[in-house]
Amino acid sequence: MNDRKLSTFAGGRNIAMKVPPHQWTATVAFYRDTLGLRELDNPFTSGPQSVGFAFGPNRLWIDRVPGMSQAELWLQVTTVDTAAAADHLATVGVARCDEIEPLDSDSAFWVASPAGIVHLVSEPDID
Repeated sequence: MNDRKLSTFAGGRNIAMKVPPHQWTATVAFYRDTLGLRELDNPFTSGPQSVGFAFGPNRLWIDRVPGMSQAELWLQVTTVDTAAAADHLATVGVARCDEIEPLDSDSAFWVASPAGIVHLVSEPDID
């Protein structure tokens, strides 16, 4: 039996979303224009075309990756008024996809970005 303890892991500040070129522009517009997230200065001068956004305490990097057929990532976005958020998202044409997974909360719901990335929209956690 191994007596070594496993390391403790926590999420890092960076989240990378690899997106095919045909979905990249609409995906960047979703985070910048629809959700209104703050765009970050990009320190990367080489590699794939990438746009970063402040995502709570994290940094979300959306990379344009040739050769990909689809992107895959589930994320959470929080809001203090989920009813107003639902109205806003419906107004700009973002469809809910609540059937993908049942939720225990009536105020939280699922939507997807133009790249098909699933998002849980919920109120912030209360500690």
